[in-house]
Amino acid sequence: MAQPSVLIIEDEEVVRTALAKRLRMTDCLAEAAATGEEGMKRLGERPADLVLLDYRLPDTDGLELLERIRRRWPDTLVIMMTAYTNVDVAIQAMRLGAHDYVSKPFSLDEMMVVVDKALETKHLRTEVRRLQTTRMQEFAFDQIVARSPKMVEIVDLLKNLAVSEARTILLQGESGTGKDLAAKVLHYNSPRAEHPFMNITCTALPETLLESELFGHEKGAFTDARERKQGLFELAEGGTIFLDEIGDMPRSLQAKLLRFLEEKAFRRVGGTRDLVVDVRIVAATNKDLRRLVSDGEFREDLFYRLNIFPVTLPPLRERADDIPLLVERFIGRYSEEFHKEVTGIDPAALAVMQAYDWPGNVREMRNLIERAMLLSTGGRLTLDSLPMELMIPAVVATDEEGGETQPLVLLGPQGVDLRQVERLLVEQAMELAVGNQSRAAQLLRISRDQLRYRLQKYGLLKANDTGHTS
Repeated sequence: MAQPSVLIIEDEEVVRTALAKRLRMTDCLAEAAATGEEGMKRLGERPADLVLLDYRLPDTDGLELLERIRRRWPDTLVIMMTAYTNVDVAIQAMRLGAHDYVSKPFSLDEMMVVVDKALETKHLRTEVRRLQTTRMQEFAFDQIVARSPKMVEIVDLLKNLAVSEARTILLQGESGTGKDLAAKVLHYNSPRAEHPFMNITCTALPETLLESELFGHEKGAFTDARERKQGLFELAEGGTIFLDEIGDMPRSLQAKLLRFLEEKAFRRVGGTRDLVVDVRIVAATNKDLRRLVSDGEFREDLFYRLNIFPVTLPPLRERADDIPLLVERFIGRYSEEFHKEVTGIDPAALAVMQAYDWPGNVREMRNLIERAMLLSTGGRLTLDSLPMELMIPAVVATDEEGGETQPLVLLGPQGVDLRQVERLLVEQAMELAVGNQSRAAQLLRISRDQLRYRLQKYGLLKANDTGHTS
């Protein structure tokens, strides 16, 4: 933590000197000024964290100086000091932005208590602002990889929604497509960014606890309600609530959510008074809400209320142009996180990744690259870095007799290194056949002699390998 700076603007030399000496004893960087103009000059040279400002100064009025300081340096806290005990002056000082008010005469111990509290507040505000800046950078729009036309269109829509007055946004898409990232990007690029972002998964809690988490409860509302509790709707005032897996919300809560969306009001569990808050609701689901409505599992009126601004995130298989950028992004992230010097990925490995169907979407890719990076010793990711399921996809060809299957490797637009692919396929076929060469040859649709030739070619034939057919 940086050494806090305090400026004392006080015309009495005894008070100035005593305060400065005591502040320096507590590891504060203390400066002093005898007039208002001298104080403004010092602030102009180096703004202070805290100003101790006397109400009566020889060249200006303390309240007028307070107003000037707050206007020019809004992050600087000001504590007013005066020998004139006047409630009206105190009220006016607080209205003008003073952090606190101390009447003279005061003891140095009394003043240091007030100073310590003010500096703690300053530190907390600075830390909150730093974290907010970090979060805004972490969830800037450029964090969404968008080269494919579909994703470019999605990002443009999110940019418009973020700064709009839209109170309800529905994110749809398969699991792993990035709905949680989209929700955070919406929040941290909106006028609500300095207010809370509250995230809750509707399947994470039982129905009774979920209601209490969202709306809060009054003391005695149920057995374990020993005190009043604020819910996320209250705590997120001015910010955003992200309701993930909204399609799994119990119907009883769907009615309460609908009432809030229509009236902007709710009641705590066990409460009798309506509470009004200003929050944005971002709901997300990987389910077909229209089908759930047809099946009677989701309220039709709530669906239409949520569906005012729908955003559907495409699966990764429909945005192949984004795969190279995503791979590069994840390699960069995990190179830094795991302190690995991985410079990229071989074209052959990238081509296989582009050909893969990615049923788990971006989340599956992220997890795959994280695993590959953990096992990597440096250099570049290669075909050997990829798991078997990418080389032998879930879509497997069945032969004409209807019995045997063969692994497929689909070619991407950049082509592949056939020797690497051939070696890897031979290895995988032998693994699937548990070392049975005849069975491995059948999987590869080649003769056993052709398989043995490739085993020898790539140094994969073991000395005691008999090539049995049983």
